[in-house]
Amino acid sequence: MATLSPHRGTGAHQEPREQDRSVSHLLSAVTADLQTLFRQEVELAKAEVRDEASRAGKAAGMFGGAGFAGYMVLLFLSLAAVLGLANVIDGGWAALVVAAVWGVVAAVLYQKGRKRMSTVSPKPERTVQTMKENAEWARHPTK
Repeated sequence: MATLSPHRGTGAHQEPREQDRSVSHLLSAVTADLQTLFRQEVELAKAEVRDEASRAGKAAGMFGGAGFAGYMVLLFLSLAAVLGLANVIDGGWAALVVAAVWGVVAAVLYQKGRKRMSTVSPKPERTVQTMKENAEWARHPTK
């Protein structure tokens, strides 16, 4: 910023101070607007998350009901299998065969789930990267 010599008129000496005030007022207004915008965006995000969480909760309840119904179907199918096998072999052995089949199913599902879980990352990588980029931009907005 250039300084004016005191030899110039009073009006010329006042102009930079008024410009400084208007620039600082402008920067203050921009900062306030950005803060307001940020707060509004956060509130919008909260509202969207609440709405989506409500819908997800209802869907999860329906999945829970479907899971229980599926469990009941498998229980009665297993019972039917035991009773059907009991016509061919002793009832105790029939129950043991059905239980062994379910044991194999459980082992296979466990192994597949364990394999898939090893590929899951709990950290949201893309979000972390964009937050770093946003922080860098906030520090140096002209780059």
